[in-house]
Amino acid sequence: MSLVLNDVTISRGVGPVISNVTLEIKPGQITTLVGPNGAGKTSLIEGISGVLIPSSGSVMMDEVNITKFSKRKRANSGLAVVEQGRMIFPSLTVKENLQLTARTKADMDEALGLFPELEKRLNNQSILLSGGEQQMVVLARAFAAKPKYLLLDEMSLGLAPVVFLRLLPVIEGIAKSGVGVLLVEQFAHLALGLASEAMVVTSGHVSYQGSPKALLDDAELLRQKYMG
Repeated sequence: MSLVLNDVTISRGVGPVISNVTLEIKPGQITTLVGPNGAGKTSLIEGISGVLIPSSGSVMMDEVNITKFSKRKRANSGLAVVEQGRMIFPSLTVKENLQLTARTKADMDEALGLFPELEKRLNNQSILLSGGEQQMVVLARAFAAKPKYLLLDEMSLGLAPVVFLRLLPVIEGIAKSGVGVLLVEQFAHLALGLASEAMVVTSGHVSYQGSPKALLDDAELLRQKYMG
């Protein structure tokens, strides 16, 4: 059982923005996707999540073809997405944000266990939190939905590296709980350090797919793959 992309192409406007991607996201593992700005990483996430429908290829979740499922139906099937930009509901409290996805109190308590610092902020409006705390709320809310697969799109955007470092062990813990994670990140070395599988995309095409260690051990190889 896994989340599988078979030769997926995502198009916007007149043509493809990312082409012929084949990828398997396995339960309990982290797949890291890196590449320069404009390479098509977010479009790929949107094609998996249902914001966009692939122009060709298929998306399979646990052997079910979800290529034409709506975003809501994919979420109900076990797919959770953390989009760019800390998508909180600012007027709601931390607790109310988590209650949007948690089916039971136990689910919410487990999600809060990822971030003990949120316990004392439960009744605070989310807009009053720091950027790092808001990202914790977003991640906890996604985990509270008990997903099978979690897509994380540039979670570090706008955060200081030290704050992002605080989030990395949580992502690792989520994967160890059995969730398959696709991590799209600008901090390539940090993200690759968590990964079981790595992919580099450049100008809409896959330029590398394989061992993250090979990229971490060879800075020139990583640079070449970024350049396409």
